[in-house]
Amino acid sequence: MTGLAPFAGRLAGDLSGGMKQKLGLACVLVQPPRLLLLDEPTVGVDPVSRRELWSIVYRLVQQEGMTALLSTAYLDEAERCDEVILLHRGEVLGQGPPGRFSETMQGRSFQVRDRGMNKRSLQGRLARADGVLDATIQRNGVRIVMRPGIQPELPRLLPDRPEAEIRAVPPRFEDSFISRLREKDGAAAVPESVLDVQSRFSAGRDIIRVDRVRKRFGDFTAVKDISFSVKAGEVFGLLGANGAGKSTTFRMLCGLLPATAGHLTVAGRDLRHAPAQARAHIGYMAQKFSLYADLSVRENLAFFSRVYGLHRTERGERVQWALEAFELGPYAATAASRLPLGYKQRLAMAAALMHHPQILFLDEPTSGVDPLARREFWLRINQLAEEGVTVLVTTHFMEEAEYCDRLVIMAEGALLAEGTPDDMREKARSESMPDPTMEDAFIGLIEEHAKKEAADG
Repeated sequence: MTGLAPFAGRLAGDLSGGMKQKLGLACVLVQPPRLLLLDEPTVGVDPVSRRELWSIVYRLVQQEGMTALLSTAYLDEAERCDEVILLHRGEVLGQGPPGRFSETMQGRSFQVRDRGMNKRSLQGRLARADGVLDATIQRNGVRIVMRPGIQPELPRLLPDRPEAEIRAVPPRFEDSFISRLREKDGAAAVPESVLDVQSRFSAGRDIIRVDRVRKRFGDFTAVKDISFSVKAGEVFGLLGANGAGKSTTFRMLCGLLPATAGHLTVAGRDLRHAPAQARAHIGYMAQKFSLYADLSVRENLAFFSRVYGLHRTERGERVQWALEAFELGPYAATAASRLPLGYKQRLAMAAALMHHPQILFLDEPTSGVDPLARREFWLRINQLAEEGVTVLVTTHFMEEAEYCDRLVIMAEGALLAEGTPDDMREKARSESMPDPTMEDAFIGLIEEHAKKEAADG
């Protein structure tokens, strides 16, 4: 049922994230329960494994008569449920079928396009516009949700962009959820610019080069002769199923793992010969919270400012900057282990930015984070990119892939595709799927690769 038969002899600790989740579910089902409790079962799981997990849950509910109660931060998953309960700060905001929540948003959801402005800039403008509750990048435009009773008039939203276009789109469950939170807590706080840096690398120049890179661990090849480049000021996505080799590639680019073969160049430095010089230009945010849990917020920031070699005066200035820019001041004396997940994410990003890096590596930074914190995180990333910082990010959340200028998709250590999000969706377009999502495109490429591998032996 789980597809784990070929891996029956493998240690659980050596399984990919998706396999671990399926194994956990299988163990629960050895004695079939009447009530199945799933606590964020798809956190850190790639779209293919996520779809497989959901198919198992559907089968159990429909064929076995089991009841499933699950918690999730992914609102597209909530839409698949028969009934949802919205929780916020310990309070119930609503309960009922997902469709009932969507119906209340009729006439408030719109798609804005402007071919003369990049999507990041357009989103930033719209997120700050009066009457806009939510603005997210979606496909070739920006999806906005308006406050009740306010019509989205383009001359008011974008007074200097007469060529912009707007059209109404069907509401979704996520629109209702975000709207309720915004209306309860007040206007969305759009973070101010977080990095006072002028990029020392010309826009359009290759700042990262990966040339026929291979990485072996004993008899196992984790990365297989991959090649790609990243230009200065880009947001570049590295996507793939669990175990595809994304994190290994990240660690090699950060100088934390040596490549078995091939060449890696970061900020003009060959990582074989000058890894320390390359690392001076890099900020790294790990897949899991990796700061010191027993140190306070201020102590973590002070420690990392020393590690990055900042002088005493600059250390104090950067710690104060981080506390203010990431709104961590009220938590300055709080141990990192006691922070809410969204604030742990802020602290991790602040620590990665202490030394004014030109390149920021983000390894699944929003895994398990709630939708509001995820939106705030990407607004900050967009600001960094607008200021010339190069961002390399891995994610399993396919809507986040839309924020990338370009991306590559990996499977089993190899590159399957490279291009813009529009390029990826175009690859998946067909008569049966005329308007594919990024998730459709991703799963299609992975399944096509799996079929080819099976045919080849």
